[in-house]
Amino acid sequence: MAEATTDILERLAAHAAINSAPREELAWLAAHGSLRALAPGEIVSHKGHPVEWMYLVLSGRMALIVDRGAGPDKLVEWHAGDVAGLLPYSRITVAPGNSMALEPSEVFTLHRDLIRELTRDCFELTSLLVHRLVDRARLFTSAELQNEKMISLGKLSAGLAHELNNPASAIERSVSVLTDRLEQSEAATLALGMARLSEAQLSAIEVVREHCLATQVIPRSPLEELDREEAIAVWLSAHGLGTRDTQMLADTEVTLEGLDAVAKVVQGEALSSVLRWTASGCAVRRLASEIRGAAMRISSLILAVKGFTHMDQAITADRIDLAIGLSNAVTVLNAKAREKSVSVTLEIAEGLPQVVGYAAEFNQIWGNLIDNALDAAPDGGCVKVRAAQEGERVVIRVADNGAGIPAAIRSNIFDPFFTTKPMGQGTGLGLDIARRLVRHNDGAIDFESEPGRTEFRVSLPPA
Repeated sequence: MAEATTDILERLAAHAAINSAPREELAWLAAHGSLRALAPGEIVSHKGHPVEWMYLVLSGRMALIVDRGAGPDKLVEWHAGDVAGLLPYSRITVAPGNSMALEPSEVFTLHRDLIRELTRDCFELTSLLVHRLVDRARLFTSAELQNEKMISLGKLSAGLAHELNNPASAIERSVSVLTDRLEQSEAATLALGMARLSEAQLSAIEVVREHCLATQVIPRSPLEELDREEAIAVWLSAHGLGTRDTQMLADTEVTLEGLDAVAKVVQGEALSSVLRWTASGCAVRRLASEIRGAAMRISSLILAVKGFTHMDQAITADRIDLAIGLSNAVTVLNAKAREKSVSVTLEIAEGLPQVVGYAAEFNQIWGNLIDNALDAAPDGGCVKVRAAQEGERVVIRVADNGAGIPAAIRSNIFDPFFTTKPMGQGTGLGLDIARRLVRHNDGAIDFESEPGRTEFRVSLPPA
């Protein structure tokens, strides 16, 4: 037994994490712990179960595997010389994932019940392990933040693809029709030239055409469209004209009074050429306007996403206009809101002060809070985002009219990996990371919840 303890002591003295600890403290550790051999794939700590042991990896490899609903993901890997599991002063209680051996491994273990005695009797050894705890917390935080960013980016990409598809489809559809309308316009222009109309006639036609172009497009129901087409077809027939241009005239804003005005100065075959020229000209202008509007929509979406992700800008603290960041967050999440028919309102108080902080971090905070509010709101519900100065602080409020957070879990919602969403729909990191980022920017976050209303509040010092 003494030989085995001596062998363990020598192996602990060679361990990279604790080899500088006093010999007597390593001897204490050797006397209170034990060696354990692990087979490949053997799980030493199960997800959701209490973490009971500290593991000093002597040989082989171990890893923490976390499954957030999209398949297993290796969060961290430990090699010989690393420390896994429970550490002195660690707040971890349950495992966020499965800790397992990746290959034949050997670990030295110490049970949770002996950790307090370790901190009391082995000061130097405890200090070394606490340094490892800080390094691990930094690693976990970085990995979690990066993972949450990638998840947010995935949601953003899906929403952006949906948002961009509508104006892109509108452009494609309008360009296809525009080609036909341009051909019709060219033919109508040629026919109009051959009609040899007088200056007075051309002036009267131009007045009607300009009025049609200047009139705002009025949305019509399918029934109203049908009634309009029938009225124009009847008018064309009454004036001895064919009805082949009915649809094209119905798509414009020309009125029956306008058609009567044209018919007073132009008759016969020339009237058909005039109407076709007027309708095709109006259609070309309208289609060009639709294409321009769709292109501007795409441009505004790209600008919103660029501002939301803070692309092309240094990650440094700066004066931040919260109105821009909140507006961008609402814009990029608009597709998700429409899927649930949730109305999102944004209220920015007059003269809202700027704050000093990291724009990319602020945008991730707003994205997480608004995204959570959209998840919580019922179909057809509402989400309200407000920002105003309250006393000496700038306060941003994100409220939804969902079912509320049950009282039994309110104390846990900021805990890492805690989520009430179904498997695959939440990582349990969004609010934890939001709180870290708020604190990093010298702010505070809290919430109030009751059935029918939940409000998260972020308060920040003004610049």
